[in-house]
Amino acid sequence: MFKQISPQKFQLPTIETALPGRAKEMVVDPVHFVTGNTVKAPFPQHCERAMFGMGCFWGAEKKFWSIEGVYSTAVGYSGGLTPNPTYEETCSGLTGHNEVVLVVYDPRIVSYHDLLKVFWESHDPTQGMRQGNDMGTQYRSGIYTMNEEQESLAKKSAQAYQHNLNGAGKGEITTEIVPASDFYYAETYHQQYLAKNPQGYCGLGGTGICYAD
Repeated sequence: MFKQISPQKFQLPTIETALPGRAKEMVVDPVHFVTGNTVKAPFPQHCERAMFGMGCFWGAEKKFWSIEGVYSTAVGYSGGLTPNPTYEETCSGLTGHNEVVLVVYDPRIVSYHDLLKVFWESHDPTQGMRQGNDMGTQYRSGIYTMNEEQESLAKKSAQAYQHNLNGAGKGEITTEIVPASDFYYAETYHQQYLAKNPQGYCGLGGTGICYAD
């Protein structure tokens, strides 16, 4: 039987309707399960940060920790209104947050442009508030920029990938490209989930269209 999805799952809340959250931060294991590096600041001075939302954060995180030059990754919640939300609260659609991946990388080895290529090719950025069978505001496509340079590169990359999609008869990109807001760490069991659970669920799937600028 078809399970009806609540309309609120596809609508971002307002300040009046968002859950209140809490002041206490989530306690997480500070050591990355794969790299052995820290998942929390301070990070090495030569490293930079990037943040992406591309569906369920389990598979998205694996895409990035596998890249040479990536120092660390962490999954969490960002882009919403509720401070320090839980996973269940985020999935309710009443926090406004997206499931995101924080990527800490060495720009001497891997560039932000390289990360954008992985972002575009690893999911379908045309699906709005969903990614495949994962439906809701927490699964929307998003690039959350740390500075003006990242913002400029992200917007140019979106234009380039839209051109690639048009050539293949695909739809319009729905990815939000906005300055990064607070990043709230997800619960420890979500961190590097697919390394801890190799047979775990991964709903990530791209369009099959290569990114070329």
